[in-house]
Amino acid sequence: MGRLGLPRRAAQGIVGPMLLGLATRSDLPAWEVDDRHLHDALRARGIRFELPVWDDPAVDWRRYTAVLVRTTWDYQDKLPAFRAWVDRAAAATRLLNPPHVLHWNTDKHYLRDLQRAGVGLAPTCWLDRGARVDLPGLLRGLGCREGFLKPCVGATARETLRFPVDEAGIARAAAHLARLLPHEDFMLQPFLPAVLDRGEWSAIFVGGAITHCVRKIPVPGDYRVQDDFGARDEPYVPTAAERAAAEHAMAQATARGGPCPGADGGPLLYGRTDFLWTGDGCVLTELELVEPSLFFRHGPAAAERLVDSWLQRLR
Repeated sequence: MGRLGLPRRAAQGIVGPMLLGLATRSDLPAWEVDDRHLHDALRARGIRFELPVWDDPAVDWRRYTAVLVRTTWDYQDKLPAFRAWVDRAAAATRLLNPPHVLHWNTDKHYLRDLQRAGVGLAPTCWLDRGARVDLPGLLRGLGCREGFLKPCVGATARETLRFPVDEAGIARAAAHLARLLPHEDFMLQPFLPAVLDRGEWSAIFVGGAITHCVRKIPVPGDYRVQDDFGARDEPYVPTAAERAAAEHAMAQATARGGPCPGADGGPLLYGRTDFLWTGDGCVLTELELVEPSLFFRHGPAAAERLVDSWLQRLR
């Protein structure tokens, strides 16, 4: 092993010409252009980089001085393979965010850890795969008019379900769980209706500090805030309380994950907090540390900061 805990070949690569990897997927949608700001920032600094596909068996990860997980947006469909790749890549080069953080953040049970650390979440019932569930009883306990189901491993609203708490809605939810709960864990929460008109807001972090924030607004009648479903996004200025909530969530995630191994003891390199509004504030819905969209189109300077922070950690 070389300095900074890097494999010696990678450590030597820092002295000579650097080659960085931005891990991606094989069939990245053509509409994904946001990371071009990141590519431009690397080129402006004269840094060579490639976009290796994370599950391409032909890739030799030892070629890269370091690898940043970026658009690996199919990992949730291949989770065991992705976790195995994380370990292989981390053994071959410097992987960021670090592997123990990536493992922790691929399953939404991390939200339970954050809740125990004082981060505000919506009331949640955790449904273990294969369990027998008293759905009407759980919904009575939540006291909500509409319920929401989402898998503990998922992205882009996969297998989520909004349903009214009435006979027909509970039957739909029960059928949903009957199909899926034998195979995966789920979360049951109240549906938060503010998402329909106010959307969801996100804070983007680089090196532990907020660089910019965005608001994602679904199409009328929909709750899905991803642009895959026609949602739009725009810059957002959070209130002081909202900003403090985002910073608290990221601080707790950093404490849970620990500082990046081999770095300068500082915070995680990148991340994004997602919040929904409630009647008296906001609650965390996701804290994304694996492959979040960082909305550089609304904060191009954040791409430059990410490159500079990344390079600083390789010195």
